[in-house]
Amino acid sequence: MALEVKDISLLADYFLICSANTERQISAIVDAVIEQAHKEKVIVNRVEGKDGGKWILVDLGDVIVHVFSTSERAFYNLEKLWSDAPLVAISDWIDE
Repeated sequence: MALEVKDISLLADYFLICSANTERQISAIVDAVIEQAHKEKVIVNRVEGKDGGKWILVDLGDVIVHVFSTSERAFYNLEKLWSDAPLVAISDWIDE
């Protein structure tokens, strides 16, 4: 899921939010995001929460990627917290 937050937040233009069932899956998603960012020459400004493994944030500048455990995603419910932000179809962003 992607939220367009550029009109309501100074943090980023988009939040990408996803979840996984295990810490290993969360770590694999984060590693893949970072690897792809490097391939595309996108600067990874910061990675937060990697030690905890239940909610990891990857700051890519205009895009912040949130990778949650399923329970943490339900608890923090960023979709509701940022409900003023429109949903964005990200299928156009993805090269297959």
